[in-house]
Amino acid sequence: MPIIFHITTKPEWDAAQAEGRYAASSLKEEGFIHCCQQDQIADVLQRYFEGKKNLLQLSIDTAKLKSQLIYEWSASNAATYPHIYGPIDTDAVIAVDAI
Repeated sequence: MPIIFHITTKPEWDAAQAEGRYAASSLKEEGFIHCCQQDQIADVLQRYFEGKKNLLQLSIDTAKLKSQLIYEWSASNAATYPHIYGPIDTDAVIAVDAI
């Protein structure tokens, strides 16, 4: 079972649990939810979340995703990242860890 990760805030995750699915603001703005692989977490935290509080790391079982998952190249840092093109059903999230 391949696992990917997404960083969010506790209030966003709490709202997702109440709704039964998670949709980051990037889904509406860019058409997908940004995710990363385990070896990319530290870089993602440093680049996009430095100084932010109340963060959570979602561990996502890709086999449980109903939305399309595509690994795409990012020219900005020369790496491939997983993107989810649709909401994430909360049952695909197998662990939630405070950062």
